[in-house]
Amino acid sequence: MIGTVLGNRYEIVEKIGGGGMALVYRAKCRLLNRYVAIKILRDEYINDEEFIKKFRRESQAAASLSHPNIVNIYDVGVDIKDGQEIQYIVMEYIKGKTLKEIIREKGKLTVEETIDYSIQIAEALEHAHKNHIVHRDIKPHNIMLTEDGRIKVTDFGIARAATASTVTNTSNVIGSVHYFSPEQARGGYTDEKSDIYSLGIVMYEMITGKVPFEGDSPITVALKHIQEEIVPPRKIDNTIPIGLENIIMNCVKKSQGDRYATASELLADLRKTKLSEGKFPIENINSNDAPTRIIPAIEDKDENKMKKVNKNKKKNDGSLKVVFFAILLAFIVVSSMALGFFKLKDYFITKEVVVPDLVGMHKDRAKEEVEKLGLKFEIANEVYSSEFEKDEVVNQLTESGTKVKEGYTIEVTISKGRNLVKVPNLINRSINEIDNLLIEAGLAEGIVNYEYSDTVEANIVLSQDPAPYTEVEEGTRINLVVSQGPEQKLVVMPRLIGQSESEAKNALIAYGLVLEEIKREPSNEYDEGIVFGQSVEPGNEIEANTKITLYVSTGPEEEPEPEDKDKELPFKMTLFPSGENEEVEIRIVRVQDGNREVVYNKIHKIDGKKIEIPLMGKVDAIFEIYYDGIYIDEIVHPDR
Repeated sequence: MIGTVLGNRYEIVEKIGGGGMALVYRAKCRLLNRYVAIKILRDEYINDEEFIKKFRRESQAAASLSHPNIVNIYDVGVDIKDGQEIQYIVMEYIKGKTLKEIIREKGKLTVEETIDYSIQIAEALEHAHKNHIVHRDIKPHNIMLTEDGRIKVTDFGIARAATASTVTNTSNVIGSVHYFSPEQARGGYTDEKSDIYSLGIVMYEMITGKVPFEGDSPITVALKHIQEEIVPPRKIDNTIPIGLENIIMNCVKKSQGDRYATASELLADLRKTKLSEGKFPIENINSNDAPTRIIPAIEDKDENKMKKVNKNKKKNDGSLKVVFFAILLAFIVVSSMALGFFKLKDYFITKEVVVPDLVGMHKDRAKEEVEKLGLKFEIANEVYSSEFEKDEVVNQLTESGTKVKEGYTIEVTISKGRNLVKVPNLINRSINEIDNLLIEAGLAEGIVNYEYSDTVEANIVLSQDPAPYTEVEEGTRINLVVSQGPEQKLVVMPRLIGQSESEAKNALIAYGLVLEEIKREPSNEYDEGIVFGQSVEPGNEIEANTKITLYVSTGPEEEPEPEDKDKELPFKMTLFPSGENEEVEIRIVRVQDGNREVVYNKIHKIDGKKIEIPLMGKVDAIFEIYYDGIYIDEIVHPDR
């Protein structure tokens, strides 16, 4: 597709991505002189009417949306290239990175970044949902971050109007397994709350650096979304604000009815949390019930007076008893302090210890260090890590340097080592198949180079790095070398001018060029049968088999017989007289053979009409024109 021009306007420059249904290219708009992104339906789906409908529905859905956090759609079209139908959508080109790339680079995002990006994504969903559009594939791969920090939600490839049928095909669950909702995993009814669930998973990944569910296959992960509860983010990192955790956990409820009802409700809590720097607890999320409060009883004034009289009466009677018991209690306390201080202090005062730094330690050594201080050691979670070796502590819920009491439990996350996956064999595969194969393997496309090949057709993978079947870390980029087909041989155009026709023909054959046409024309410089011109200038590099046109001389051009200069020839002079008066005197003087002679002198009306004057003269005669005796111009005989 590189170099292809679609709609006589969009020149494809390079491939920049792809998904399950389409490939994405960067292109130059020749009309507006700007770069755009073009999404082109994959070749394997061009004859599938169902996929064509989905692809067209994407353009219709996305084109109805206009929001600063949603990628703009500019144009939609169909083109025919080499007899093949190409369905394409032209959209805003975003110079930046996907949110997935940002998370991979940073490991995890800060609280401020997570809340800010979540608000922008939620604002995009709020706008889409109000226009009855459900995205159904919210994931970091479909969220772009521009160079100025703005979020752009893209790829409404499987969006549907909420008013239309939203029952997912159970045989082909659409979406990305790590981010889609339980109802999508079951192939059930999806609505706006399905997008809220997916955004909750994205928020979870931003703040923790990992998705909540992993598995050996997409089916395993899908079942976990349906059956298992998500580990709260603070179990992984106790520095995460409780308010942010509560928002995330409310987004990812298994039942649609238990989640936020709308993106607007989610936005309201995100903004509260941002204002409170994440400390806002948000414990009564999505609840219309007011909190229970204890209100003091309101008593009658007369009743209060009676109670006061009775109280004063009893006060005198009991005052002696109160004094007696106060003295007795003071005696007991003082005695206890004096006699049993050192024994009692063990019951009331517990020793505090400082939590050690366990990150990077082997779990056995970490346990030993913790128990040596009188603390308890517990493994709360195990994760894959490219930074820490197997069985090393990745993080601890209680930060080092914190003072805790003896017997306190220190919870840690342990590394399961690097998450290695097997590289698939991509050699001899079409470049158009690569994206899906890499996504299924948990890998990504790296640098793609193109080379000429006399044995392998264009767009077929010649080699890959890392090699097939080797084990690499998940997310590794696979570099590819792709065939460009046979190299076109270049030749230098020879000089054929001055050669005979037969010599020029033989030279073209010798250089691997093709004679397209011979044009025969007269030439005063070259004799008949000699080449005096060629369609490609000598010395230019051109491809073999280029068609060449030769220009062959038919001899000198015949000169016309000279006219009889002494013979007077007739002709007509056409004038359009003008002036300030209504009439004008027109006089014409002929200068011929050294003599001057008036050959015409008449008065004409000035009415804008032309005047034709018949004249006679030799071919070298000159005719002077005068209006009212004033010289206007002169002409020569038209046959000169």
